[in-house]
Amino acid sequence: MVETILAVAVLAFVFVTLWKGVRIVPQGEEWIVERLGKFNATLSPGLTIIIPYLDKVAYKVITKDIILDIAEQEVITKDNAVILTNAMAFIKVTDPVKAVYGVVDFAEAIRNLVQTTLRSITGEMELDQALSSRDKIKVRLKESISDEAIDWGVTIKSVEIQDIKPSESMVKSMELQAAAERERKAVVTRAEGAKQAMILEAEGRLESAKRDAVAQVTLADSSAQAIQKVAQAVGDRDTPMLYLLGEKYILALDKLALSGNSKLVVLPADLQDAVRGLLGRGRIP
Repeated sequence: MVETILAVAVLAFVFVTLWKGVRIVPQGEEWIVERLGKFNATLSPGLTIIIPYLDKVAYKVITKDIILDIAEQEVITKDNAVILTNAMAFIKVTDPVKAVYGVVDFAEAIRNLVQTTLRSITGEMELDQALSSRDKIKVRLKESISDEAIDWGVTIKSVEIQDIKPSESMVKSMELQAAAERERKAVVTRAEGAKQAMILEAEGRLESAKRDAVAQVTLADSSAQAIQKVAQAVGDRDTPMLYLLGEKYILALDKLALSGNSKLVVLPADLQDAVRGLLGRGRIP
């Protein structure tokens, strides 16, 4: 019975020893082995043997690409606007030893580094620039964190900006600003239209006055020529003037008589004198 117990104990010890000494590392991982609490070796994918009871697998590091989701955060831009930004980082562990001994949690460290750097970069921009410069922010962000990530044994493969948008309060403010801008443009447009109308009206009055002046000058020239011709025909200096004035006088009375609103025509007392201007200085009986 004692021999059987000893045999079972020995078999159990051998089994546990083999189980502790033989390790199979899966593809896409690297294991960190410590011997008596100190780093000893890095196990690559495949079958590996370590010294049982002295060596232990302290860390299992994934060497495949890791996707880190950067939480959304509020950022104040250079012109004091509040925007919401979030991102996504693609990283790869290239030095497992630095990744586990250089920082407590490399994934959390990279996540915080991306957040703070993104906040710093967008904080240097104005609102319009930040909303339209996603590619520029992405390039600057990757360049800024790559050097520090290398110290942790991590390579930054890519950083993508998922979204950059104004906060709800900023959206409302922008809507009010846009409405005010539209109203301002409408007022300017109406004022410009009124200005152009006034200018056109003034130009119309000016052109009309010019044409009236030209017409009056033309009429005066015509009258002068008529007087000259009458004077040449009659040979008297006063008779042509009296003739023309009398003619206009008679035409004015004719228009007055033909008016539809006139019920009574009043003949002036000097009618005979006016007619004398037409017929000469002889007395009319």
